[in-house]
Amino acid sequence: MIQDRRYFIKAASWSALAITLAPLVGYAKPGLGNGRKRVLLRSGWQSVNIGDIGHTFGMLSLLEQHLPYVEVVLWPKSFHEGEEQLMKRYFPNTRVVRSPIGEISPTLQAAFDECDLLIHCSGPYVVSQQELAAWWNATRKPFGVYGVSLDEVGSELASLLNHAAFFFCRDTESLKYLKTLRIECPVQAFAPDSTFGIRVYDDHKAEAYLDSVGLQRGKFICVIPRLRFTPYWQMVGRAPSSSEQERYAISMAFKERDAAKMRAVITEWVEATGLGVLICPEVTYQVEFGKETLYDPLPSAVKRHVAWRDSFWLPDEATSVYKQARAMVCCEPHSLIMAVANGVPSIHVKQSTDTRKGQMWRDIGLDDWYFLMDETPASQLSRALLDIHQRYDDALALVDQANANIKKHQKETFNVIKGLI
Repeated sequence: MIQDRRYFIKAASWSALAITLAPLVGYAKPGLGNGRKRVLLRSGWQSVNIGDIGHTFGMLSLLEQHLPYVEVVLWPKSFHEGEEQLMKRYFPNTRVVRSPIGEISPTLQAAFDECDLLIHCSGPYVVSQQELAAWWNATRKPFGVYGVSLDEVGSELASLLNHAAFFFCRDTESLKYLKTLRIECPVQAFAPDSTFGIRVYDDHKAEAYLDSVGLQRGKFICVIPRLRFTPYWQMVGRAPSSSEQERYAISMAFKERDAAKMRAVITEWVEATGLGVLICPEVTYQVEFGKETLYDPLPSAVKRHVAWRDSFWLPDEATSVYKQARAMVCCEPHSLIMAVANGVPSIHVKQSTDTRKGQMWRDIGLDDWYFLMDETPASQLSRALLDIHQRYDDALALVDQANANIKKHQKETFNVIKGLI
């Protein structure tokens, strides 16, 4: 049965590939005289969010898996010491180019000259429009966007995307919107967020942490708190803009309502199963926020089963902890992605202020674990979580099916990239 399913996935992949590659015939394929192919990866949007860090390391893993003969040059927007240490540990052969776009430094110019293709990594939108334009104007070499969501595309970006070799949306709602723009990009399709490719772990640190807080492998769930809008201005220590002040007011209006719902899920889980809970962060502000809104208000009888993560972490330790969990439930999709990619059933509770990216849970086949915060009572979330717990083999099978779907799309999309270089 497993062999039959794999054969079907393989056949479907090659069939889809023949269709997606057709528009690329005749596309210019510049290369280096020495035959070595190089890809310039634009990524690393920020360091206060392990999801954004995960974009980079997920894509590097995918490139290593699907294009092992290609040299990758990383051009990060933000790249702090923690990410640099991860890079040295997991991807020692990846070269990093640091250069603001305002000035094309000699190092960046050399990367422009050497690389055959520029890939814009996954993100909330086309974060590096200016950088894509600089590449195209300077080189006329192929570029593409891999796994982003879209809200609104202005005329300048739409014009630039007419020159893109591919544009992969990480959710089908964004893809539907993209197709209404009628841009001339020859390949417009779905690709799972690059974080699904993440394969960086620190099992030693994760096991030491779980032992220190008394959580047993496979006998706890992870829960992450979230405001309706992430207060990035707070985390970087600057005054908020007027629009950020408006968004913060919205966050405050829903803060206790959302937290109360998640506390009810935690309480029901503990009372029904006697198993543990880890309250942990995806973004730096969520460390103290989790204590304030989820941990501190819990009844003492419940709190005895709950651990609060009191410090931020990097994706390797976080992923190693997530893969030891029985399940996860939260509003932050990237920790959910890291968990699902490692075989852990995960429930996505989407807040109405979040972008189209939540649709990806349906796109990969996890419809039954996708809920809208404002429309779903805590009792329904708890039932879904306890159903996972009680029918765990079925839940694992659903995760396996989702991961097979993800890998199918990854193979198809990277075959498109292979055709360009």
